[in-house]
Amino acid sequence: MNSIDITALEPDTDLACQAAAVLKKGEGRSLKAGGLWIYDNEIAEVRGEFEDGDILSVEDFDGYFMGYGFINSASKIRIRMLSRKKENRITPAFLERRVRDCWGYRKSVIDTESCRLIFGEADFLPGLVVDKFSDVLVAESLALGIDRLKPLILEDLKKILEEDGIRIRGIYERSDAKVRLQEGMERCKGFIGEPFDTKVEITENGVRYLVDVKDGQKTGFFLDQKNNRAAIHKLCGGKKVLDCFTHTGSFALNAGIAGAVSVLGVDASELGVAQARENAKLNGLEDRVRFLCADVFELLPELEGKGERYDVVILDPPAFTKSRQATKNAVKGYREINLRGMKLVRDGGFLATCSCSHFMEQELFAKTIREAARGAHKRLRQVEFHTQAPDHPILWAAEESYYLKFYIFQVCGDR
Repeated sequence: MNSIDITALEPDTDLACQAAAVLKKGEGRSLKAGGLWIYDNEIAEVRGEFEDGDILSVEDFDGYFMGYGFINSASKIRIRMLSRKKENRITPAFLERRVRDCWGYRKSVIDTESCRLIFGEADFLPGLVVDKFSDVLVAESLALGIDRLKPLILEDLKKILEEDGIRIRGIYERSDAKVRLQEGMERCKGFIGEPFDTKVEITENGVRYLVDVKDGQKTGFFLDQKNNRAAIHKLCGGKKVLDCFTHTGSFALNAGIAGAVSVLGVDASELGVAQARENAKLNGLEDRVRFLCADVFELLPELEGKGERYDVVILDPPAFTKSRQATKNAVKGYREINLRGMKLVRDGGFLATCSCSHFMEQELFAKTIREAARGAHKRLRQVEFHTQAPDHPILWAAEESYYLKFYIFQVCGDR
């Protein structure tokens, strides 16, 4: 069975099979510390019959009950946990409570006009991401077990939002990430339900955007920087701003709305730059906010050579590493762009810089920035440090949920 037939389930239907996975003695340390993943080499045996994607119970080597999770023998992450209590059987009613918790949390911590509603492991629904863009949902499923539960969860989400007067007009699936191949799943994208216009207008921090949920990066727009984009407003009034890796123009447009006299946004993607220009027109900022399609690594030395200087430089690059093995090369990339960026900041101006790679840990990122400052002969005064917006919560037991590091510095020369 590829998915749950939501029309055939009672609220208390037990969705688990009768199989049980047994951990090896001394294994499951991450699980016991609060994590949600069990790796293939931690399992001694699976008692009973199961199919990949099934929900089963998990026991320690001595028979102690550890919880319920879904299994996939094609994945190195063999089991992803859904519940730790024996009485918390995985039923439709249990999943609805999980979804209600997700929505209740967002209403408490963030503007929900556009936000992430479900953030996988950090919301105890491993492998599932759901973003809300105004009245449209975009879903991304990255694990086989959650793929089966997805129709049920999305129906719950629509129902719960409607109880608060929010009617969802359409859902688009963006389960096209390569990581699905590691789960033995095909990449897929398309409408869930009736088709709709996939260019969706949203407003965030007073800035209007057209979000392309069909062809934009990830789910269409990077909601995780919402509060960080707001944080630059106070720096940009009357200033000259450079926004590197602008994507669809979000930081550049926030600078423009905040009153910058001129903003240059740069990105290597022609599609991204075209969307950024469209967004600038939408906000009436095309006279002060312009965009250039160029390689940032090549452009920054050119700007330095021309004697260009900016009051604010923003560096929001894509993840330079998606594995621990590639971190060394990523450090070189982060060091280079930060060094070049600092050299373009006027004395006393500001640098906003970030990393969205989980493997670029905060301490390593700070060390890399420090090395860049030394190379650029600059001194940095830290103004602020942020992580991702709270609709992308960081679950301390799940390290992979903490990925975004965002610093604002004042850049000082010799004084």
